[in-house]
Amino acid sequence: MSTTRYDLYAIGNALVDSEYEVTEVQLQAMGVEKRHMTLIDAERKAYLLASVEGKHSRRTGGGSAGNTVVAMAQLGGRAFYSCRVGDDELGAFYRQDLVSNGVASNLAHSPSAPGQTGSCMVMVTPDAERSMSTFLGATADLDHSALHAQDIANSKVYYMEGYLAASPTGLDAALKGRAIAKAAGVALATTLSDMSMINFCRPGLEAMVGKDLDYLFCNEEEAQVWCGSQDLSVISQQLGLLARTVCLTRSAKGCIVLNDGQGTEVPAAKVKALDTNGAGDMFAGAFLYAVTQGHSNAQAAWLANQAAGEVVTRYGNRLNQPTVDSTKARFAQYLLG
Repeated sequence: MSTTRYDLYAIGNALVDSEYEVTEVQLQAMGVEKRHMTLIDAERKAYLLASVEGKHSRRTGGGSAGNTVVAMAQLGGRAFYSCRVGDDELGAFYRQDLVSNGVASNLAHSPSAPGQTGSCMVMVTPDAERSMSTFLGATADLDHSALHAQDIANSKVYYMEGYLAASPTGLDAALKGRAIAKAAGVALATTLSDMSMINFCRPGLEAMVGKDLDYLFCNEEEAQVWCGSQDLSVISQQLGLLARTVCLTRSAKGCIVLNDGQGTEVPAAKVKALDTNGAGDMFAGAFLYAVTQGHSNAQAAWLANQAAGEVVTRYGNRLNQPTVDSTKARFAQYLLG
């Protein structure tokens, strides 16, 4: 097995995103819950596809942790992704997407599973909010066989996608990887992912957080649901107990980085948001890239805010390489003062 040292090793759902622009009325007519991620079955997927028939869609590689490892690689870090795809056209598309973005994965060493690759229909309304309907497909059966123990042990950070809390085998795999990483002294990271995960899969998320978590990522709405409070001081106090470093993103208000209980506010990029899909994933990837390159938490949050700000100014869950490069160049200037 490879002994390459990775900056980031992540495990998560392999999903191909299809994004549609819809009105509030259309979203309601389809019965899609706004701002949430909802798991759907094949029948519901067929209904939604029929509902958006004729609408232009953008297809990209996706999955929350998938977006994060691609962000890491685009910025110049080394990333490995454990995931599961089906033996279909979408699976081939996803494999090639990781390769094209310079992300190593278990898919290079194992055959695709029979069945359909997971997919996510992302509905974007005029207020830039994204509402997701996810068909897990093959990734519902992601398990510990996707793990590369030696690569985990030879990484700087092990990152668990919070959405895996909805999958018994996926959660088990994430926790097995967590144990390997902890034994090897690898930093541990996870994300609360979505309000629906907190409401329906909290025990799984709590297991991922566990003890000795180094990095936790969440947005303000998720933090409010997790803590059962809208009081920022209460939220900060509670979240500060969960990890050594907590990144609490607050959209246009920027983010708060909690480090050993001390909070630092970092302003957001001043942009006009069109689509929030992928912003949190990009934030995590950019933040972890910066800290694994030796930068401070505040510096990492500055880069993460800038990168996430670029994501929300355009449709789609990722950035093209020229935009990443220009963002990285601005970061270099920022570091020079």
